[in-house]
Amino acid sequence: MKKKLLGGLCALLLACSLPLSAAHAESSQPFKDVPPSKHFADAVNELAERNIIGGYPDGTFKPGNSITRGQAAAIIAKMRGLDTSDVKGQKFKDVPASHGFYKAIVKMAEEGMIGGYPDGSFKPNEPIKRKNMAAILVKAFDLPRSVDVKNPFKGEVGITNDVLVIYQLGITSGTSPTTFSPNASITRGQAAKMLAATEQVMMKNAVTVEVGDLGWDTIESILTDEVNPGVFRAVKGKKDGMQDQVQLIPIKEGKGGFVIAGRAGNEWMYQKYYVHVKKEGSDLRLTLEKTDDSLPTEVALNTKYKTVENIALAKVDGEKISDNVKIERNEYNFTYIMLEKPGDYIATIRFANGKEVRYSVTAFEVKDSFFYGAYAMEIGPAD
Repeated sequence: MKKKLLGGLCALLLACSLPLSAAHAESSQPFKDVPPSKHFADAVNELAERNIIGGYPDGTFKPGNSITRGQAAAIIAKMRGLDTSDVKGQKFKDVPASHGFYKAIVKMAEEGMIGGYPDGSFKPNEPIKRKNMAAILVKAFDLPRSVDVKNPFKGEVGITNDVLVIYQLGITSGTSPTTFSPNASITRGQAAKMLAATEQVMMKNAVTVEVGDLGWDTIESILTDEVNPGVFRAVKGKKDGMQDQVQLIPIKEGKGGFVIAGRAGNEWMYQKYYVHVKKEGSDLRLTLEKTDDSLPTEVALNTKYKTVENIALAKVDGEKISDNVKIERNEYNFTYIMLEKPGDYIATIRFANGKEVRYSVTAFEVKDSFFYGAYAMEIGPAD
């Protein structure tokens, strides 16, 4: 159903008030003013091949043309499936009942999705700004209303949470690495690219964990950097002032993991998930698996810059684990080994000078991480 709505959205957005050329849309040839070097070329040509957008009779697409606030209202109303049949009255002084987008504009205003200017006007024919397109995408696709993301567009006026949402999801990267141009008009080329990206990211691939799925009141944080974080992207959002969802976007094939922390009443709650991403045809499909697993964890032994020749590991009750534990790495004055399971251990280290020293090593389960909590302390020479 959403794919059908998106198709209607693209057609309305990119065709409104513009003549379509069906013959050109059916052609596999690109528009003469959309060369492959343009950043929006792939999106424009893909949507044209699917007969979602069209160009002018002269074979151009005019990617620099703008769309208006009135068209945007019609887009939102169509995507939300709002019933505009009972719309009455005049909400804005420049949107009479005779206006082509009257019903959509008034209905959207009634729903609190759009607003006007202080003088009581809506300016339906004014080109819509890029930050307003961000708001449309967030509302239409039910994206998170806020995200934890560093703002790369500092110094610009008009960088809203909606702008940062679509940036975090990879829907747009801005007009440059450090600028978004939030108050500039959105163009047909930019709209095509953003819509194609939104369709690809959200309609086909996104998976959402809602706070209700967990039986919690809020979602407070997400830990995503422990288990293969390059496989997926996670975005935490809120509605009505409450943190209530995490959306997961696949990036590449593989297996990753993350931990959600939240509250149920006054109690802190935690849930671990494995993220499985597989390629099916041309799409990446993401599935989630709840887990209580804890993964093998490194523990640091303070070997005081001495050269380690061998490490033996046993449980405190004397059960042998290994006579020759693999050294994972050496960093400064620490030597790191891996612990497969929680418990209390004795590590016996033989240094290159022949001396042996024992260490007390402890690993324990923690709820807010895939890895054990672990620490080690030197306890004296080996017997």
